[in-house]
Amino acid sequence: MVALSVNVNKIAVLRNSRGGADPDVVRAARACLDAGAHGITVHPRPDARHIRADDVTALAALTRDYGVELNLEGNPFAPPRSGYPGFAQLCAQARPAQATLVPDGDGQLTSDHGFDFGRDAEKLRPRIAELKALGCRVSLFVDAGVADVARAAELGADRIELYTGPYAEAHARGDAAAALAACAATARQAQAAGLGVNAGHDLNQQNLREFAAAIPNLLEVSIGHALIGEALYAGLADTVKAYLRLLKG
Repeated sequence: MVALSVNVNKIAVLRNSRGGADPDVVRAARACLDAGAHGITVHPRPDARHIRADDVTALAALTRDYGVELNLEGNPFAPPRSGYPGFAQLCAQARPAQATLVPDGDGQLTSDHGFDFGRDAEKLRPRIAELKALGCRVSLFVDAGVADVARAAELGADRIELYTGPYAEAHARGDAAAALAACAATARQAQAAGLGVNAGHDLNQQNLREFAAAIPNLLEVSIGHALIGEALYAGLADTVKAYLRLLKG
């Protein structure tokens, strides 16, 4: 079965909009795990707009207690600043099972593109080695159709995460075939190079089943925005269970 890692960033957005500690990110993550989620994902940003460094520490303890994976996402090139020690330092403190590297800038509302290996490869190599020395599995965020996806393996990465935003947009228009084929082709190329395949971004209950069925040997999806939004109507536990049913096929 494809693993479901629930991204709880949006819980932190709501908390931060008023200050204080409510809603509680750890309590929400615990509810997801109690409902059967296989892991928790967070993407702390340098401006601490949602998940903060102290959240990462608390979620690391929670996932260890449950015996599940913490997937920590971030830009490995973003410099440390007040309240943000840098991505590698966060990983050194939290020791997540998986570190997913994403090339997002400070001004981006959300991640919207994968790495350009022609530009970023040699900068990524020592960052990947540093994270693997900490015991982290390393995944690189990539666009479907990227020509040199096998380069991720040569750099030392263990997996890729397919950026599924374009697929989700195409699915919403009723024209997903080409986008889905591009995702599947990139997955096969990555697997041929020895890489595992994850996926995430804008996956929801309408488009997930078709995606998971089309991607060979898909290992994990990380879903946050849609899942948390849907949970406002159906409840968090029931929404997590609905996603798990979809992934079971």
